[in-house]
Formats: sequence, C-alpha cells, structure tokens
Amino acid sequence: MAGSLDTGGSGRGRARWKPKAEINVTPFVDVMLVLLIVFMVTAPFLTVGVQVDMPETEARNLPAGEEPLTITITADGTIYLQETVVGFDELVPRLTAIADAGYESRIFIRSDGEADWNQIAPVMARISDAGFNRLGLVTDPVER
Repeated sequence: MAGSLDTGGSGRGRARWKPKAEINVTPFVDVMLVLLIVFMVTAPFLTVGVQVDMPETEARNLPAGEEPLTITITADGTIYLQETVVGFDELVPRLTAIADAGYESRIFIRSDGEADWNQIAPVMARISDAGFNRLGLVTDPVER
C-alpha cells in the first residue's frame, strides 16, 4: 500500500503516514503484454480441421469472413462434418439441423488429393439436392 508523509503543514510535530488511493497499474500492463504475446504466438496454431493433402490450383482465395461450415472427405472416403465423422446418409439431416439453427453461410468442401472424384461428386450432389447452393471447393494454392 502506498503512503505519504504528512507533517501537518507547519513542519513541526510528528510525521504521519496517510494512505494514498492510487492503483499501481504497472503489473497489470505487464500481465496484459505477456497475454498479448502468448495469444499472438498461439493464434496461428488454432486452425481446426481434419488433416488432408488438398490438390493445388491457381484459384484466388475467397475473402475472409465468418467461420465456414466445412465438410472434409479423406482418401479412404470418410466424411467429416467439421471434425465429426458422419455417414453419407446422415450428412443431409445434420446439415439441415444446422441450417434450422440459423446457419446460412457458405459450405466449404475439402478433400484429400488422393480422394477419388467418385467419392466427392455424390457428396456434393446430395448437399446440393438438399437445397444448400452456396458450396465451395477448397484447394491449396500452387507454389511459384
């Protein structure tokens, strides 16, 4: 606690300590700067998703917006809705439940570069037939 020496104004007599009503903000600033650095370092590692080797194309990136709904198809044909494994038959009911909760954004479809087009096309057709028309395919950019 901070205090000040008060001699009573005349310079004579006993000195008295009076508490000051001030807050030392230096420790708070130090803590906030450390937290800022920690979050800046860890933010790039927080991307979630199923690890797949996507094909490379020369397509431009879409503008960043809200978090998209992602469907991932692995090389062995496993279908993931975000990070949850779903069967081919349960994909549309789950998407419909999400849409009923107010989700109207674009749906991104990611697939492994080794995945057969015969695995990807039926998933896209089923999603499109269910009324979801804002589909996008995700690829990696070509390294130049």
